[in-house]
Amino acid sequence: MKLSHFAVTENEERLHRTLQKEGEGRQTSKAVQSAIIMDLARCLGIDSCNYEELINQVKLFKTDLANSNSVSERRILVSLEKILGSWSAVPGMLTLKVDRDFEEDAHILPFKNFLCPLTKEVMKEPVVLESSQTYERSAIEYWFERCLEDGRDPTCPVTGEVLKSLELKPNIGLAGAIEEWVNRNVEIEVKCAVEQLSKESMEAEGVERVLDVVYKISEEHPSNWFRVRNAGLVVMIVNLLRNSSKSIGTVLRSKALMALLSMAKDEESKKIMLEEGITRFAIHSLIGSSEKEREYAVKLLLEFSSDEACCTRIASEKGALVLLSSMAGNLEHPALANVAEQVLTRMEVAEDSVQNLAAAGRFEPLLSRLRGGPDDIKIEMASIIGRMTLTNNSKEQIAQQCAQTLVELLSKPEGRTPSLLALNNLSGLDDNATILVESAVLPALVAILLQNQGALQEWKEFAASIIANIVSKPGHWELASIDNKGNSMQSESVVFSLVVLLLVTSPQCQASILRILYGMASSPQAAGSVAMHIKSSEDGIKTIFHFLDYPDVEHRIYAFKLTRILTERFAQDLAQEVKHSDKLLLFKEKLLDNQSTESEKSDAACVLANLPLSEDEVKTVLEASFVKWIVMNLKKQQRISNGRTSWPTSSMEEGLLGLLLHFTRSLDQDTISVVKEHQLMTIFCEQLSFPAKPRVKQLAAVGLTNLSEAGRMLAAPDSEPPAPKGFCASLVFMCGRASPEPSNCPIHNAPCEYNSQLCLLKSNCIRPLVDLLHDEDANVQIAAIEALSTLVLDTSHGYKGAVDELEKQDVIAAVIELFTEIRPGVLQERALWMIERALRVDSPAHRHSLNQSLVRALVEALKHGTANAKRHAQDALTNLKEISGVSAKASSQSRPQR
Repeated sequence: MKLSHFAVTENEERLHRTLQKEGEGRQTSKAVQSAIIMDLARCLGIDSCNYEELINQVKLFKTDLANSNSVSERRILVSLEKILGSWSAVPGMLTLKVDRDFEEDAHILPFKNFLCPLTKEVMKEPVVLESSQTYERSAIEYWFERCLEDGRDPTCPVTGEVLKSLELKPNIGLAGAIEEWVNRNVEIEVKCAVEQLSKESMEAEGVERVLDVVYKISEEHPSNWFRVRNAGLVVMIVNLLRNSSKSIGTVLRSKALMALLSMAKDEESKKIMLEEGITRFAIHSLIGSSEKEREYAVKLLLEFSSDEACCTRIASEKGALVLLSSMAGNLEHPALANVAEQVLTRMEVAEDSVQNLAAAGRFEPLLSRLRGGPDDIKIEMASIIGRMTLTNNSKEQIAQQCAQTLVELLSKPEGRTPSLLALNNLSGLDDNATILVESAVLPALVAILLQNQGALQEWKEFAASIIANIVSKPGHWELASIDNKGNSMQSESVVFSLVVLLLVTSPQCQASILRILYGMASSPQAAGSVAMHIKSSEDGIKTIFHFLDYPDVEHRIYAFKLTRILTERFAQDLAQEVKHSDKLLLFKEKLLDNQSTESEKSDAACVLANLPLSEDEVKTVLEASFVKWIVMNLKKQQRISNGRTSWPTSSMEEGLLGLLLHFTRSLDQDTISVVKEHQLMTIFCEQLSFPAKPRVKQLAAVGLTNLSEAGRMLAAPDSEPPAPKGFCASLVFMCGRASPEPSNCPIHNAPCEYNSQLCLLKSNCIRPLVDLLHDEDANVQIAAIEALSTLVLDTSHGYKGAVDELEKQDVIAAVIELFTEIRPGVLQERALWMIERALRVDSPAHRHSLNQSLVRALVEALKHGTANAKRHAQDALTNLKEISGVSAKASSQSRPQR
């Protein structure tokens, strides 16, 4: 059978190659798809607008390929079906960039020749080919590129004609007609939008359509911005955000901001928005519930931030910079963070925004101007810092970068006040003290305060306040020079000058000077010299005392603090001045005054505790009735602290315990009654168990020492009781004694009542004292040793029983363990004294004779200890020398090794 042969036309060959390329899955466009459909229709001899016939032909083609094994042919089929499906989904009239649902009857429909044959959309830039066909420029250019990529000659999609020239000539007439049609439709849409937004009750759907229309007009027809603006739509949308922001929801707010963002490209519209306060509403939307709302809000602010005046307005809006800074630091939304950072960066250029930026925590614009600006700018920036309420981090940042600049400004009269204000603000952070000292601020401040006779009083007040802040924390200012002679803050001349200035300066400056003196007197490095200079200065102590009853609280507080420190070092001198100035009763009254501050009370208690009072003064000034108040308040302080050692709670406890010590130093019968009534030994013992400061434990141990010594001296001798006399004598003779004798205390070898409050054993104080031997503070250990030592003071009859009791209570073993671990010093002497006393008794001497650690420690003390320690060590070794092996061992330990 003879096969039929059909000739393939050039157009069919081109179409086949194009479909093969499309079948490979490359990206395409609507313009290319339309051109392919036109080529296909020409090959089939049908009209390209006859969609149904094209579908039928593709179905027939699919049937013909049902049994085909060609991959290429199957790809062509899939590509054809995809192109037809996509092309049919966008018929021409529905692709117009107008809102057909929005007053459809009012629109003027486009003429057919307004539509591009490829895109089926109204053309924006119509061009004519040499085939006299008109297309949208971008669509036909894309078609030409695709033809060249496929290796085929560019053709006119409508005619199929191969083009000799690719020249595109603007169709000016058609473009003008289209523009006129667009403008008339824009007028209609703007009118309808105004009507919609003017309704009293607006539906969300209608508002959304209006916002979409405005956005499309703005984006696609910029020449019509004036129509939108002049119709009042910009104001209406802003009012929508102002009046209905909460009710319209985040979606409509997002679209409103989107429309305004597009219209902000029009400078006149931007001015209108600013006048209507759009920045406030955009800032509010920075915390919107949807990311789109926040995005358009920050982009709108970015659009406005291109103008310095707008930046100032944004910065002045409440919360704007805080929200922008928060958004800029939010790494969860990097795109928004980047835009927010751009807004802030632009705002940094605006001079009027510097203060607002600093208030929001962005200090770099301010600091850069302070470091590198002209003097007038530096002064202005310093003034801003002086007025601001700063966080600690901000204070540290500013001090690190600009402390030196602020110190330099002190040398300029016009910059002195702003610089002092700023430095006073920064010095409020303790950690800045080192930075300020290293910036050489002290010489300039001391000169203003003490040397500059023409300095304003305001300058002196600020200078004193800054110095007070700096010296309030020890460890950095003590070695700093304040002049070219090498003087320091704690030098005699400075302290004398400060004391003199106290009486002649303003009240505010007086308070700061008292703070300075207290700060310096509190420094471990400077305390001794400062206290000495105050005491040795003319009327120094008297001057401080002047402020103890000053009307202003701050003056009194620091006067009391200074007095407390002075009494710790010069108690006898202070006691004379206190009595001479008749201030002794003032301290007690301050304690009893409910209007006094806690700080004043605690310091008054410490002052009274530190002052040496005679027995008569204890009875007449403090009085026995005062003990009840002391005990009550001591227990109250313990409840308040509840284990915490905060100031002034711990200071108050120290003072109250010190006051009780006055009643334990000279015990007569009346005072003993007070001790028993208020159970002072129990009170002191309880302090040992609380997690208190070392000083509190030390004072409590001293109190136990005093009471124990009093108990030893008052203990009755071991003697027979007197025989009964009178009528009862015969009864006793016949019946014996009426009751057995009370057993003697093994410590005092005499009867001790359990409530006597003068016996450490009966009051259960020995174990707490033994526990103190392990305290980390050496002064506490010494006080504990001294209290325990009162138990072995008396070596008369009954001494052996006392030592045996201490052995039973593990006291001797604990003291020996402590002795073997400590270095030479006061504590070693005290421990050695007690060990030597205990080893006088045979039983403990025998028991500890084999303790080689003890022997070695005794030998070391004999070699390297103090004079007292050597004597006690020698006596202790003497007490052990007759025990088998000890003398030889000690001798071997003392001989050097070969």
